[in-house]
Amino acid sequence: MIKSKLEKILLKVQKPGKYVGGELNAVIKNKDEVDVRFAFCFPDTYEIGMSHLGMKILYSLFNSKPYIWCERVFAPWIDMEEQMIKNDIPLYALESMDPVSEFDFIGFTLQYELSYTNVLNMLKLSNIPLKSSDRKELTNIVVAGGPCACNPEPIAEFVDMFFIGDGEEVDLEVIELFRECKKQGKTKDEFLYLASQIKGVYVPALYDVEYNEDGTIKAFTPNREGVPKKIEKRVMMDMDNSYYPDNFVVPNVEIVHDRAVEEIFRGCIRGCRFCQAGFLYRPVREKSVDCINEQCHTLCRNTGYDEISLSSLSSSDYSQIVPLLEKLTEWSVDENVSLSLPSLRVDGFSDDILSKIKSVRKSGLTFAPEAGTQRLRDVINKNVREDELLDTCLVAFDGGYTTVKLYFMIGLPTETMDDVKGIAELGQKVVNTFYKSENRPKGKGVKVTLSSSSFVPKPFTPFQWEPQDSIETIHSKQAHIRENLTTKKISYNYHDADTSFLEAVFARGDRKLNAVLLKACEKGMRFDGWSDCFSFEKWMEVFDECGVDPHFYANRHRSFDEILPWDHIDYSITKEFLISECRKAYENQTTPHCREKCSNCGAMKHKGGVCFEKCKSMV
Repeated sequence: MIKSKLEKILLKVQKPGKYVGGELNAVIKNKDEVDVRFAFCFPDTYEIGMSHLGMKILYSLFNSKPYIWCERVFAPWIDMEEQMIKNDIPLYALESMDPVSEFDFIGFTLQYELSYTNVLNMLKLSNIPLKSSDRKELTNIVVAGGPCACNPEPIAEFVDMFFIGDGEEVDLEVIELFRECKKQGKTKDEFLYLASQIKGVYVPALYDVEYNEDGTIKAFTPNREGVPKKIEKRVMMDMDNSYYPDNFVVPNVEIVHDRAVEEIFRGCIRGCRFCQAGFLYRPVREKSVDCINEQCHTLCRNTGYDEISLSSLSSSDYSQIVPLLEKLTEWSVDENVSLSLPSLRVDGFSDDILSKIKSVRKSGLTFAPEAGTQRLRDVINKNVREDELLDTCLVAFDGGYTTVKLYFMIGLPTETMDDVKGIAELGQKVVNTFYKSENRPKGKGVKVTLSSSSFVPKPFTPFQWEPQDSIETIHSKQAHIRENLTTKKISYNYHDADTSFLEAVFARGDRKLNAVLLKACEKGMRFDGWSDCFSFEKWMEVFDECGVDPHFYANRHRSFDEILPWDHIDYSITKEFLISECRKAYENQTTPHCREKCSNCGAMKHKGGVCFEKCKSMV
């Protein structure tokens, strides 16, 4: 039925190829021969979702089990959504073209707070009740994971359960439990209660929240006997033996990152105080060189890709990065496969790395100093000096590069206008370094791009208590950077302050925001991360209609003793450590990274990680 209707509308939408499935390596099964059907929903467009590594891993993992059929679902773009509604086509999965409403599990990956309205809109397009309490049967179980699951409260009323931490093991344990409950005829409530006993599973309906008169949280308590008071994250410690796909679904249309992707390690040793991922994914867990090499070669053979991206939070922090690149180039050069290291640090860049990554294809280099002055880099614990950045740029220019991108944040705690001006000044110093390079490409100019995003305080970071700068202040700081640029060799891009404000609201929000999201969905709001659809004015109207002050969440400083909406979630990083790091920030003090000295953040309890191996005497 859906296929025949699609034939009539596909020529009326942009990029119809992303709505028809049939890609190379897509998994097709007989639905009558599986016990569990899982709709893996990415709450954004096909081009973005198909680039996401987590989806690739879990899609292949689930489908490796004979009794599970996992299919992909993406948010249709505006033109396609209009045609679907007009022609009575519900949201469907790409592999079978079956409606999402026919699936046992509807799983969302939460990568970005501004995708929350897409989650609700996708349920709405599927004709599935939005609220968990309105879905009574043991079917259409809505689950969610990903980094935004670290504070599930703003979307808690719509999701039956959240997966906290690494998903490879806990997801399968829950699916297997569901399979047994289905056979035994158990109810949805019985299944959810049993699932709550699994480490890494959070069932919001089993917890009650009580508020103080000032709007802060008074208490967060389980409402059933035997429900854990704290939900501990799951961690995959043995990366060599953890599941990794030997092929990817190859898209029929161009996507954002159209290449093979190899995860080389999880976690980060650095401890930048603004970086949520750096704390959520502790401790560091590396794959071996041989494992990475074999997986990369297999992926290229099975997909036909001629580029491999080595994925991690900081690729140059991989302890065997040079031996790894040497191993990969043994076959990649002959097979014309290029290597990409998207997350390089200026203090981890070297001639050895340069020679390997430019051996097949040369492109621009990207670094993230994050702040324009050394004082502010110390505040955020970036541990990168200006001379290191300029020396790194000199190495790159000597090696033939002419394009450098530098990423910064504005609105960081303690930031002054002098720190902001320092961003423009640092860009000029990079330009000057190019002309100091004796081996720079002759006859070519240099291009330096400065990009700034607005600081968004996130849960489980030392800055989780900090206020976000007002939108007006962010605008003045962006203007200050532009005013201090003195050459056309430098271009400046910046992130919209309005969307950053909304991101901050939902990043640190509580359950009161569920009503706001519901109202936004009723008004047809979605794709809030896209300028085509985002309306700041409409959002302010929604907050006003719901009687919720968004500034309470975005622009308010919190005390260290306040109960935070995510305090019942345990990501292994202790609050005492985060408080200590926040206080050190205000004293411009840095903290050594994990390979230099253990800071006792709490992650060492997961034995086998880098911090555990370096600190056995502390156990």
